[in-house]
Formats: sequence, C-alpha cells, structure tokens
Amino acid sequence: MKIAVIGAGAMGGVVGGLLQRGGNEVALLDVSREAIDAINAGGLRVDDRAGNSEIVNIRATDNPAEIGVVDLAIVFVKCYHTEAAVRGAAPTIGDQTIVLSLQNGWGNGPRIAAVVGEERLLLGVCYHSATALGPGRVLHAGKGPTFIGEPRGGVSERVRLAAEIFNCAGIEVNATENVLQEIWAKLALNVVTLPTSAAARLYAPQLLQTEEMKNLMRELLREVVAVARAQHIPMEFAERWEAITGLLARLAPTTKGSMIQDVERARRTEIDVINGAIVEAGQRLGIPTPYNNAMVWMIKAVEAAYPKA
Repeated sequence: MKIAVIGAGAMGGVVGGLLQRGGNEVALLDVSREAIDAINAGGLRVDDRAGNSEIVNIRATDNPAEIGVVDLAIVFVKCYHTEAAVRGAAPTIGDQTIVLSLQNGWGNGPRIAAVVGEERLLLGVCYHSATALGPGRVLHAGKGPTFIGEPRGGVSERVRLAAEIFNCAGIEVNATENVLQEIWAKLALNVVTLPTSAAARLYAPQLLQTEEMKNLMRELLREVVAVARAQHIPMEFAERWEAITGLLARLAPTTKGSMIQDVERARRTEIDVINGAIVEAGQRLGIPTPYNNAMVWMIKAVEAAYPKA
C-alpha cells in the first residue's frame, strides 16, 4: 500500500518505519528540514528500550507533490497544526484516499473532515509510546494496541483494510464498532498522565510513586468519567484506573509522555484538546471540573514561562 505519514515526529517515525519495514511504500511528510535531511541521508534510526537500533530506509520530504496520491494518509501532527497540515498535504489525497487520524486529544476528526470530507476520514487511537531523540532518530519506548473505526461507528471494509495493513506490519490493530469510546478511553489516559508528568517533571512510571500524585490522578479521572457518561460514552472509573496504572507500571522507567517532551523543548503543548476538552465538556454539560481546570492553568503557566525567542 502507498502511505503518507503526515508528521514525522516520534510517533510518526515509529509507525511509518514499521509500515515501511512491513513492505509498504511509505513517505514521511514533515516541515523540519533538519529531520528530512537526516532521514534521507542515513535512514530513520529506530531504537528500542532494550538498547537495540535499526535503520529503516524510508523517504522523507516537505513537498507532498513528490509523494503523489496515496492509498492511506496517517495524520500524526500536533492538534493545533491539524488543519494546516492536512490542507498542505492535499496533493497526496485523492478520491479514494483514506485519511486516518491517530492523534492525541479530542476534536481532530472534525478538523480533518472539514478539509477532506467525512467520507475519507477514519479515526483511531494508538497505545505505542515514542520519544524523539534527535533529527532522524526515535525511541520506540513501548508497544500497545491500536484501535480504528468509522467516525459514526461500525466496521466498514476500509476499516478492515487499514487494520490488515497495520497487522501485517506487526502493529496490533483492532477494528472497533465504537471508536469514540476508544478515543475517550485514551483521552482519559492522557488527561491523567500527561499534564501531571509535565508539571512535576516526572517520567511516566514515576507518577505511581506517591499517594499524593495518585490522589490527583484519581480526581482528574473522576471528572473524565462524569463528562463521558453525560455524553452517553460508556466509561467505568475502576476499569479505567486499573488500565492506566497497569500501563504505567509496564513502561520503561525513563518513558516520557508527549507533553513533558513538549515542555522540555519549550514547545506549545496539546493541553487544550486534552484536559481542555474535559473543561469544555464540563462547562457545556454543567459538570464541575476543578482538577482539570487547574491542570490547564498550570500548563498554560509553564508555557508562558518559556524563554522568549
């Protein structure tokens, strides 16, 4: 299958590299000239948590016309770049192209559909974890399942096709009847772990070391469950808490979430579509979300303290 990965950061690099290694024709589309040049000169270096490295020969470019129309375009850019990135990738998107969002946060689907139409859109969540180590080099820090489905529910033939491509490349993908439920399950994980890690400057597994942090995480999760249920999205506190803490316990000791990586590089975070999504839903539904409000304010304060360029 001919595939374009829109956004060649940590996750885009890991997934794109696996799909290329699995026999697909993959191109990484990004705006970073330094990363593009490094990948084209020496390949994409993918390290794993055991200390092994692999060089994947994969094409990278900032010119979508060089790629041409693809069968599958996978969107991995930050939420606030979504519309611009998808519009910029227009030469890769034809009448039959599937556009799959595997981004963090809530609200990326409507942004993409506004550009390409809902008839081309698939949604998903990915539980792999990755860290950018430098231009053209990524760490595949953890593996987990990926879920994809139709925005309005159901498992279509194109969902099955996309899932088969991923599974054949060694990326575990489940076609799901209710992808919105899976997106909210992943959103709960991100709400609980990303801003707490970024604000406290902790590796992800360190979040479980104190009762104080676990108490904060529980309160954040309770608010997620409340707004999810109010929107008829099934979610159980005990099940989500067990899933989140179990995942954290399995991660490599030095695993960093995407938000702490953004803070360390003085980049804008995705707090608005993570905890901010819970705050917005709470305001709309009349449900108090004081803990998520506090995390939004805290991360905004961290961003405001970045060194001025």
